This record gives sequence, structure tokens and C-alpha cells, in this order.
Amino acid sequence: MIFASVMIFVILQRLVELFIAKRNEKWMLNQGAFEVGAAHYPAMVVMHISFFATLIIEVTLFDRALSPLLDYLFGAFLLLQTARIWCLTSLGRFWNTKIIILPGAEVVRKGPYRFMRHPNYTIVTLELLILPLLFSAYLTTIIFAVLNAWMLSIRIPAEEKALREATDYGQTMLRATSKE
Repeated sequence: MIFASVMIFVILQRLVELFIAKRNEKWMLNQGAFEVGAAHYPAMVVMHISFFATLIIEVTLFDRALSPLLDYLFGAFLLLQTARIWCLTSLGRFWNTKIIILPGAEVVRKGPYRFMRHPNYTIVTLELLILPLLFSAYLTTIIFAVLNAWMLSIRIPAEEKALREATDYGQTMLRATSKE
């Protein structure tokens, strides 16, 4: 029952996020934005869908038990959901599942983006670890830790390059690091 409830919650959350992303994409494109990384985006989508499918299969097929660390992991999961909302609201219309760049835009440096460059990727990475660990799905944890690291090794450089070339990202990051 807990597994089904968590899966339904997370999948519905992702569907709502896709709706928000599509709305934001349309607005940004109308403002003159462009997409970067379109070639790797389908692979990322397949990876995330496969994550849920693999997790569901592993938990149900192998009858995985709840983690003995359930309370701690579930608490961490809830904190991550709060942080996810913080990321989305901080970026506002600039948040997207795709890399969509609005030339000349000022880089968002509020919310969690004051403290780190890619908090949303950090949250997703932690979710891909914590969700399967909640249900002792160790195979899913290992497979998708590796796949996510591979995906981010492609995605983050593409995003940073586009931001440096089309926005004030380079100057903003230079100022942010010189203050530290």
C-alpha cells in the first residue's frame, strides 16, 4: 500500500511538472528562447520512464520489503519534495525539463540557486537513490545512479555552455564565486 501510494504521488507529480514545463516552454519560445540538447532529451525521458518501470518491476516481482531505514529515507524524500518545489518556484517561468535558453536573460540567483548551480539536478539525483532505497530496490538504485550520472555528464555541460553563450551566466557565476 505504501509503495503504490508513493508511486502514484510521484508519477502524478511528474505529470503535473510536464504540464508546467510545456506551458513554460511555450511562453519562453514566444519570448525568443531556443532549445539546446534536443538530441539527448528523448534518452533522458526514456531513462526516467524506465526508472519508474524498473522500480515497480523490481519491487513487485522480487517482493522487496520496506527499508529498515524507512523513517529516515521517507523524511529525506519529503524534504526533497519541498526542495523540488523551491527550485520550481524560484525559476518560475524559466523552469523546464528541457534546456530552453532565453537570450539576454538574467540568470536566476534566488532560492536554492543562490547556493549552488544545479539544485534541481541534485534533487533528482537524490530522488533516484532514495526512492528505490525506500523499498529495498538495490538493483534499480545501482542501474539508475549510473544512468543518471551519464545523463548529467552530457546535460550539464550542454546547459552551461548555452547559458554562458546566450545569457549573463558566465558573469553571474564569476561574481558568485568571487564572493565566496
